[in-house]
Amino acid sequence: MLIVLSFLINAITEKKKLRRKDFAGEYIVDRSYFSGRNANWQYDTFKFEIKENDSLYFYTMEGGRPVKKLVGTIKTVDIYPSHRLIINVSAPRSHLIDSIPTIYRDGSSFHLIFNSSKFGNMYYKKGNWHPR
Repeated sequence: MLIVLSFLINAITEKKKLRRKDFAGEYIVDRSYFSGRNANWQYDTFKFEIKENDSLYFYTMEGGRPVKKLVGTIKTVDIYPSHRLIINVSAPRSHLIDSIPTIYRDGSSFHLIFNSSKFGNMYYKKGNWHPR
């Protein structure tokens, strides 16, 4: 019984091990970490997408429509049990995604945190952007 209980606890608390394919998808600002006017503005203004072919598209939005797009690529480093994400954006670069993101993982999901020189940490999660 103790072995079964130990296995269940491990399965629940073990962090998700990320692979390259796990990074593909759309990302939005996660307003649950810091709510309020600034978080709402960031959500309304920025989003990005990583395609399965390793291309990255970072959008600046106005009125729910993209007005600026940065294009780049991603690669992953797999020297750890969970892959790490490396982003390469050609000129013009942006303080919004100019750093290697910190990845916070839990059992079933993860967040990418970019350190912006102007806004501090920006928390992104996978999700579809919708007007508030």
